[in-house]
Formats: sequence, C-alpha cells, structure tokens
Amino acid sequence: MTLDQMLAFAILTGMMALFVWGRLRYDLVAGLALFASVVVGVVPVEAAFSGFGDDIVIIVGSALLVSAAVARSGVIEAVLHPLAPKITSTRAQLVLLVTTVTVLSAFVKNIGALAMMLPVAFQMAKRSKTSPSVFLMPMAFGSLLGGLATLIGTSPNIIVSRLRSEITGAPFAMFDFAPVGVGLATAGIAFLAIAYRLLPLDRAGASTLAEAMDIHDYLTEGRVRAESTIAGKTMADLRGSAGPEVVVTAVVRDGQKTSPLPDMVMRENDIVLLQGEPAALQQAVARLGLELEGEERSTRSDKANEEIGGVEAVIGPDSLLIDQAVGSLALHARFKVNLLAVSRSGQRFTERLRDIKLRAGDIIVLQGSLGGMPALLRDLGCLPLATREIRLGSVRRGVIPIAVLAGAMLLAGTGLLPVALAFFGAALLVVLFGSLSLREAYATVQWPLLVMLGALIPVSEAIRTTGGADLIAIGLSNIAHSLPPYAALALIIAAAMALTPFLNNAATVLVMAPIAVSFAGRLGFQPDAFLMAVAVGAACDFLTPIGHQCNTLVMGPGGYKFGDYARLGAPLSLLVIVLGVPLIMMTWSLTR
Repeated sequence: MTLDQMLAFAILTGMMALFVWGRLRYDLVAGLALFASVVVGVVPVEAAFSGFGDDIVIIVGSALLVSAAVARSGVIEAVLHPLAPKITSTRAQLVLLVTTVTVLSAFVKNIGALAMMLPVAFQMAKRSKTSPSVFLMPMAFGSLLGGLATLIGTSPNIIVSRLRSEITGAPFAMFDFAPVGVGLATAGIAFLAIAYRLLPLDRAGASTLAEAMDIHDYLTEGRVRAESTIAGKTMADLRGSAGPEVVVTAVVRDGQKTSPLPDMVMRENDIVLLQGEPAALQQAVARLGLELEGEERSTRSDKANEEIGGVEAVIGPDSLLIDQAVGSLALHARFKVNLLAVSRSGQRFTERLRDIKLRAGDIIVLQGSLGGMPALLRDLGCLPLATREIRLGSVRRGVIPIAVLAGAMLLAGTGLLPVALAFFGAALLVVLFGSLSLREAYATVQWPLLVMLGALIPVSEAIRTTGGADLIAIGLSNIAHSLPPYAALALIIAAAMALTPFLNNAATVLVMAPIAVSFAGRLGFQPDAFLMAVAVGAACDFLTPIGHQCNTLVMGPGGYKFGDYARLGAPLSLLVIVLGVPLIMMTWSLTR
C-alpha cells in the first residue's frame, strides 16, 4: 500500500467516523475531508473546488427547485380531493397513497412528494378512523422506491450517471433506470399493501388526530394569573379541575422547578407544566384560566378580526427550527404566532417548554392567524397535519411547473439538451413564471447537500486515482471469486444498503461507486450493472429513521419507535435484493 493510498484511506475512515458520530453536520464533515485531502496532497490544489462546478451539483440543485415548485402547486391535492372520500377500505387507501407518492417521487424530490401527501393521509385516516401509522411509513418507503425509476428521481442516480460518463464516455440517460426502478417500485407497492400489518396496529381505530398519532405526551405550560380560577387553590384542586387526561409534571416558582405536591397553594405567576393530548390540554388551560407561555396579551386585540386557531405540524428535515430552543425562537415577536406545545415520539419531556431543543420529526402546535398559516409553515420548514385543508401551495398557476418539468424531462430524455442544461433552464422558468419567488427559490435549494456533493466529488476521485478503490476491490473480489455473478451484485447492493444509514445516500454512492467499478473490472464484468447495484442499495434505506429524510419525517407523526422501521424495512430490503439482482442482470449485460 502506497503512502497516498494510506492517506486516502485515513481520510475516508475519519470521514465515515464523523458521519456516524453525528455531532457535525454532513456538509461540514465533507468540507473537512476535502480540506484534509488537499493538505496531504491526495487531491491536487487546482482540483480542490472542481466538484462545485460539476454537473451533479447543477442537476441536483435545479431538480430540487423544480420539484419544490411542483410540490407547492397544489395540483396533486386538487386531483385527489374528490377521489379520496370514495375510497374507504384501509388497504385501498394505503395503495392509493403509496402509489401516488411512489409515482411522484420519480419526477420530484422524494421528500417533496411525501410532504404533498401527508395532509391527505391524515384526512383519510380521520375519515376511516384508522391510525396514520398504518400509512406513513409505507408512504416514506414508497417515496424511496419511486426515486429509482428516473435519472432525477434521487441523487444516487445522478452520481452514478456521472461516474459512468467518466468511465465509458456516456452517462446514463433519463430513463435508463426505469426497467429496474419501475420493477422494484411495483413489487414494493404490492408488498407494502400486504405487509403493512407488520407495523404496530394496536394504535389503529383512533377517532381523533391526536389519538391517531398515538400522541399522549404533548408538553405545554401556562402561567397562573390573578384572575385564574386556580389562583389561591391547592395542587389537588388544580388536578381535579384539569381532569384525569392531563398530568401536572412540575411547577416553576421564582425560577425554580418544584414537584407538584397535593397541598401546594398556587400563586400568581406560578408556571404549571402540563402533559396530555391536545384537546384535553386546551380544555384544561381554559378551565384553569391559565395564560399560555409565549402568548402576548398586548397583541390579542390586533387579531380581533382574524380567524385564530391552532395547527399541528411536523418539523421537516430542513426546518429553521431544528436545534433551536423554543424559548429562543421569539415566534410571536417575529411571526405573530405562539408555539403552544411539543411532542416527540417515544419521549416524555422533563424540561420546561422554553428549554426544549427542537428536532426534525417533532410535532408542534402553533396558534395564530389561520389565513397566514400555510405561508408561515413553508417559511419555517414545517408540514401541516391539520384536518382542515391547509395545502403547501395554491392551484393557481399550478400547471406551469408541471409543464416545465415535463418539458425538461422530454428534452433530456430525447438527448436534445444535456440533463444539466435542461433542468437549469427549467429552474429558471419556474421562477420567471412566478411559480416560486426568488426568495422561495433560494430557500428551497438544499445548500448543505450541494456543499457536501461539491466537496466529496474530489475526495471520491482521490480514492479512485490513488488506487485505493482497487485495493478494496481486490479484497471484495477475493471473497466473491468463487461466487456466481448474481451473488457479486447482491454483495454490492447489500454493502451500499449497510453504509447508507451512516453516511446518507449521496455520500454512500461517492464512496461505493469507484469501488464497485474496480470490483467489476477485477471480476471481468462490465461496470453498468454494478453501478446500478450501488444506486439501488444507496437509495433503499428502510431499516432506520435516520438514514433518509423521508424516514425521519414520518417518525413523529406516525408515533413510530426506532425498531418499527426494521419490522417493515428488513423484509422490504430483502425483497429489493432478491428482485433487484435479476432485474439488473436482465437489463444490463455483465459480459464485455
């Protein structure tokens, strides 16, 4: 092993360790890996920033922008709205939701497709008195499967296409992924329509939104006012008035949190911490005459002529609220809304509401003007879970982004324009036609993802150019030399699946693709099938809630525990391997 190879492996190992550690965001980790690679000399100085001008970055950024315009158009919800009430059986609802998300994910970013359908899923669940947990995880998995069908469906496809261009001189075309992707997506929908019963169904049959989400641990806090009915009375009186569905967890007096003893007399300005489901909390606060923390009485008159209400929403993976303490957000001062309560799947809070640091997937209750709530949720990066019709966008001009997307795919698919140029033009058009404002366009693009891609492309090339990929390929080929070709492909898919929860799918492809190409070469096979295997494995993370944003997004609203993902995801992963290998071999020849 040469010095350059050892240095490349050391940087790769350190990068993977930081990804697994999770304390640093993935774009910062990628930047550190690039900087270290340049300092030690495995990436030439003149090539350090070449990744930021790569077609991968342009395609991914443009596709994100166009898909956001489609997601906000409201067209999909408008089409499904008259159809949804006519479908009453749980299985039929599941098939409709999963199929819609899967098809959409082939053309728009999977997180956007899932976001469009979340309110629809909750409306269906309430109508049929079914737990949304039956729908949400299958929808998330469907969104991952749908991305396999086209070049722009998921980042791994774009990356392996670019690597194929370097090796063979020709990238994968727009629909080269379809034979494998459509086959796997179809089989996945059929599997999910049956196997959803592997999920915990003891939460099914709930009649309210809170019950359907199995949320019984919302935390809120209220201040005792002089006119509160509970002022001067004991904690035992307070508990009796609050009702059995509300738990008093603590009282904060003079800045000190104390246990709620039965004989404790409630004083003005005491802060009471309450836990329970939203409806019960609302009733308890009203009966007790408490003032919700963060609610400013001085501005209530400003809202006299507005329709004020509460909306439940899930914090998205790119929300501005992530890692922010509730008390530091100043939501009322900035947006004229109050954050009334927080819920996190599988966790009972012990700290005050203002001290809770929010995470992706948390459920929050926001109170404010209902007319301005959709726009506010977009700005905050949250998705509505309200049973009233709150859409992410308006159907006004909704056909424009769909027409632009179709045109870009037609131009790219027929080869009239390069993919990067076609989608860059499409991104410009959706802004020019007003489907997104410039501010919304810049806010939509996931800059951390683009920074990660730009930084890791030179690092990935260094693993290949130093011969590090060949060394790993030699080790793998020694394992696989006596195996049949289908087993070698299965090995690559399984390896990519194993890495994805720790790296994310784009980083997994940048690491695995050069190794897979060298592996194929040592076995005497064409690289196409092995690049496809990497793309499939990297895109299909069904085992954890942390490997993909879609999985994270549904964890809180679905009330899922960490282990629930493997219950449904493990057999689906096995299905992808078992069916994916023959589909790849039938589509892409292994022999030269």
